Amino acid sequence: MSTILLRHMVKHQRGTIVTINVTGELGRRIREMGLIPGTEIAICGRAPLNDPIALRLQDSTITLRNNEADHILVQVEP
Repeated sequence: MSTILLRHMVKHQRGTIVTINVTGELGRRIREMGLIPGTEIAICGRAPLNDPIALRLQDSTITLRNNEADHILVQVEP
């Protein structure tokens, strides 16, 4: 399995969050949304200009801007 930034995942790709590389208010906000290491996610789609990204985790669908997704490292399934 390879490890990439969440921003570089494509539609229907699945993976597991490895680490969140941001602290402070943004780091807290990301973690409060349920994006913590070990969480399995799937990319649902992207807006027309590729920002934001819609992703599915547990029973929720959330969106992240690319600048937020740049801080999340994901281990993707082949």
